[in-house]
Amino acid sequence: MSISVVNVPLSVLKSFQPDIGTTMDIVTDVAMDLVECHETVHSSGVEAMQTMILNCAELEREVNCFVDVVERFTAEVSQQPPEALFGLSDRVKQQFAEKKASLSDAELHNHPKVVAFKESINSSLQQGNAAENIEEVDEDIAVTQSQVNFTCPLTQVNMENPMRNKVCNHHYDEKAILAMIKARHKQQKRCRCPVVGCGNTDVTQDHLVPDQLLRRRIQKQNSNKV
Repeated sequence: MSISVVNVPLSVLKSFQPDIGTTMDIVTDVAMDLVECHETVHSSGVEAMQTMILNCAELEREVNCFVDVVERFTAEVSQQPPEALFGLSDRVKQQFAEKKASLSDAELHNHPKVVAFKESINSSLQQGNAAENIEEVDEDIAVTQSQVNFTCPLTQVNMENPMRNKVCNHHYDEKAILAMIKARHKQQKRCRCPVVGCGNTDVTQDHLVPDQLLRRRIQKQNSNKV
């Protein structure tokens, strides 16, 4: 028996992990559409979307937990005789069940995309008809505003998945800022906020939350250019 018996299906499972995040973005978009149609936070539609995004967060957590357990055990048995694989399934099931039982449902509300969901819904309610008001602004001013709000300070192009820094409230494209954080950590250095003049000298992934409202505005702007 080869360790590839485990690695192949595990790779397939890991390939679906990004799809969960995409699904959560879609759920947030639907909820924001409902709010724009004058639904309230406590309407059945928005509440159903909140339940769904919490379910997605739970699924993502369980998948990540399962992957971690399998990877840890396969790393151990890869250094052992082939027959060690025969007990791998039971060991994984037991460890996964124990780890899953220790998880708290309250933690799901701290998931970045769940936090972003709630912030987006609240922002949409507060802004009301902000989108319509923007159209009434002088075109040149609107273009300047979009450049300031939509451009990533790292890539200098419109963000695809804007992330807001909870510490300094600046925005960056997700891929760009995560790559920067990773590169600085490899150098054993802190990651300074790339926005000129910002005093935030320690940007971490924990400080970043998706800005779904800004993402929708960018998408609308891009669709209008087509």
